[in-house]
Amino acid sequence: MAPRADEDRAAADTAAPTRTTARRPAAEAAPEPGAAGRQRLLLVVGLVIAALNLRPAITSLGPLMKEVRDDLGMSGTLAGLLTSVPTLCFAVFGLAAPRLARRWGPAAIVCAGMVAITVGLAVRPYAGGTAGFLALSALALAGIAVSNILMPVIVKRWFPDRVGPTTGIYSMAMSAGTSLAAAATVPMTDALGGSWRLGLGIWALLGAAAALVWLAVARSRTARTTNAADKGATPGVGTAPAGAAVRITRSPTAWALAVFFGLQATGAYITMGWMPQIFRDAGVSASTAGVLLAMTMLMGVPLSFVLPRLAARLPHQGVLVLVLAAFGLTGYTGLWLAPAAGAWVWALLLGVSNCAFPLALTMIGMRARSGAGVVRLSAFAQSTGYLISIPGPLLVGALYERTGGWDLPIALMAALMVPQAVAGVLAGRDRTVEDETGPAAPTA
Repeated sequence: MAPRADEDRAAADTAAPTRTTARRPAAEAAPEPGAAGRQRLLLVVGLVIAALNLRPAITSLGPLMKEVRDDLGMSGTLAGLLTSVPTLCFAVFGLAAPRLARRWGPAAIVCAGMVAITVGLAVRPYAGGTAGFLALSALALAGIAVSNILMPVIVKRWFPDRVGPTTGIYSMAMSAGTSLAAAATVPMTDALGGSWRLGLGIWALLGAAAALVWLAVARSRTARTTNAADKGATPGVGTAPAGAAVRITRSPTAWALAVFFGLQATGAYITMGWMPQIFRDAGVSASTAGVLLAMTMLMGVPLSFVLPRLAARLPHQGVLVLVLAAFGLTGYTGLWLAPAAGAWVWALLLGVSNCAFPLALTMIGMRARSGAGVVRLSAFAQSTGYLISIPGPLLVGALYERTGGWDLPIALMAALMVPQAVAGVLAGRDRTVEDETGPAAPTA
């Protein structure tokens, strides 16, 4: 199509923002049935394999943290910093995802994210020191961050008629990847001769497979035509027409969601980074500690599919927030009193509690009426929430190193459940950010 025609279509999209999200580009209005089916299948495969890559960089490290610390000479405080790096990267790089997607297209940015994950995981074990290990971990986590933000956008855009089921598949795949890395890292390390470097680096193969799939997605007709439409004006990806946007920082619900998201992320990343060490210090073997973490993460597979559907049927999601908090408080109490004796029970309870993550994502989608509002709320709640969560894992590492035990760190984890529950109840009220804010001022 001629460049002038593209400009005319972009101008028309800008003039009629309410039709942009509902109308498909003319180039893909009537694809051949066979080609459309293949493209849809490719997108589903891409979503699943990308989701599988969004947590192994983190959960593969927990079971081998002791070996990594000993070999690199890493202090407890630095190890705590390492467990805080994911949340920092998610906050910082997540903010850039909408702008990058508007410029290059979401599929291309997810492909670049998978490449960053692959390079980071493959090289970080051989970086030669703590600084290099941290820097390459940050590279992998940057790839996770942009992909994390863009996955819901891709689901909403390319599966508008099946958002719920597709989100469920994507969420379950992410939980499966999380638990797989936690359970399989130690056995694979043993099978590879006991080298923690190989045990961590092997996960780069999964990233490489995802990068190849997303290269095919980015080159597909669906991605190219969608990206061409985005170059006009696409509410919800980076900019929105004046009057459609909201001043998100003026919304009490947005702030409640950000705090809830941040505190649940704090608990999740403390669990992923430190729970295997807690069990190992209590006398549990390294392989069993990894399986316990895997079971904690595995709880998210069925619950991440069930919770969003249940939450959508409730006028107020606060009751679900309180139930999950009760599971968490019980699990932390048991972990403090008898970490080894009841290890399987505590891991199960904390796994249920950590399912506040899919609940938070669901509430983000329910607390805004428009597509543009959802993306603005998602970017604000996730980025602000991850910033809130940064000190938690670092503080746990510092307390562990100072006290030489886990009593005080576990008490801190339990105490954080209280403000998390309060924020979640406030965020779960039946209202939208558009009800609480006015339109944003036009931007140049």
